Amino acid sequence: MALYQHDVTGRPLTEVVPRDASLFTKELVEGVEVEQGDIDALIERYSEGWTLERIAPVERNILRVALHEMLHRTDVPEEVAIDEAIEAAKELCSAEAPRFVNGILGAVQREQSHTT
Repeated sequence: MALYQHDVTGRPLTEVVPRDASLFTKELVEGVEVEQGDIDALIERYSEGWTLERIAPVERNILRVALHEMLHRTDVPEEVAIDEAIEAAKELCSAEAPRFVNGILGAVQREQSHTT
């Protein structure tokens, strides 16, 4: 939620991350912030016909977290990151969102498996 609030309101992450957030949550938020330029470029590359600004803020931030986990967190298996993102999209977004999220994350996963 902190990334969404930051994205929508422009408030600094230090203001929107709860003080009692887990270390894992804080690491995710910080990691997404550091890698956001690269992550957003991936989202735009694979979201055919959609600019980053056209993607709903909740979906955009679900994708950011999942891509950060997939690309920079060795403690989170890619499949887990993808499954969690799809479940979050089912719960929080429109009916089309899970398929959209899965498509982008699957494309990135396929690309990464070819480059490693």
